[in-house]
Amino acid sequence: MNTFLKNLGDIFRYTFTSVTTVLIFLVLMFILNIGFWWSLIISVVIGAFFFYKQNDNKNNTPHQKLRKVSSEKEAFYKANGMDKEEIHFFRETMYTAKLQILTLEKNMNAVSKLKAIEQRNNTIHLVKSLFKEITAEPRRLHEVDKFLYVHLPSLTDLTNKYLEISQHEVKNKSTFTVLDQSATTIDEMCRLIAVDYVAFKSGDFDDMSLEVELAKKAIERDNGETNTIEDDEL
Repeated sequence: MNTFLKNLGDIFRYTFTSVTTVLIFLVLMFILNIGFWWSLIISVVIGAFFFYKQNDNKNNTPHQKLRKVSSEKEAFYKANGMDKEEIHFFRETMYTAKLQILTLEKNMNAVSKLKAIEQRNNTIHLVKSLFKEITAEPRRLHEVDKFLYVHLPSLTDLTNKYLEISQHEVKNKSTFTVLDQSATTIDEMCRLIAVDYVAFKSGDFDDMSLEVELAKKAIERDNGETNTIEDDEL
């Protein structure tokens, strides 16, 4: 109980900043019409569950350390005008992105609904290709802030939550509604990642939708060239 009270502020912050719990609140409030207070209470309870589940997953995950930079890679960074602090920041940032991409790939292949969304948007090919493009041009890191700090982590988090909910043994109408809403949000986030890729590759252009489609086709033709990032050195 003391632990719950101590974490209450964090639980509320998590509840009202998590896309999943906000969607649950909106579904309960406006679709199921169960009233503001009951919607709030149920959302906070679900938020608390996700909050503790997330912390448990973090505690149970072995800490993976980034390997020391090789002399060859360090020379590459220095040739790009990066000092020691910039190299460290870049490598830590991209290592975090790498782990998120690998988690996202696993999640997208876990259930048929997410797999269909991934195939429709070609998301895994796009994120891996963008990862490689950034590592090849480290001075352009600032151009992908939305991808690295908003879109990629949000999409990974959304797919984590989707899998948690989809694996519940007992599902009701509300559960399926939340899953459908989450799938729609995941689909939209995948589209934004395609936009991130095109923006990085093409700069300013007039027809964004056409460029996105061209980018998807180009990645589809890469014959798996960007299909693996596990062994990429940072």
